[in-house]
Amino acid sequence: MIASLSLILLCQLVGEIFVHSLAVPVPGPVVGMMLLLILLLLRDRFTRLAHGPLQGNGVEAGAKGLLAHLSVLFVPAGVGIVQKLDLLAEHGIAIAAILAISVVVTLLVTVATFLLVGRFMAGNRPAT
Repeated sequence: MIASLSLILLCQLVGEIFVHSLAVPVPGPVVGMMLLLILLLLRDRFTRLAHGPLQGNGVEAGAKGLLAHLSVLFVPAGVGIVQKLDLLAEHGIAIAAILAISVVVTLLVTVATFLLVGRFMAGNRPAT
């Protein structure tokens, strides 16, 4: 489990280093997640790469352990909100409005994406 978590964090670290060294406008953890995905795809394609945490379901078990305790990871965010209650009281209405607008925009973009993919998939169906 420790080796699996170390591999996940190592991928995140490599992603951060990549982003900061090349000034890429993408979050480092996203690049690290893509690197981890590539590693897992290579592991499944080439069995010789399946060593250490990549062996068996090592990474998957480590990820499940993180997900099991995901609620604990929200504690620092909650503490940060409590520390800034004065700003929340001062700008609460604006924050609530921005959150509501962003939810609506996200839902609209999700629906549009779903419709586009649905049309694309319908156009690529084989004739029967």
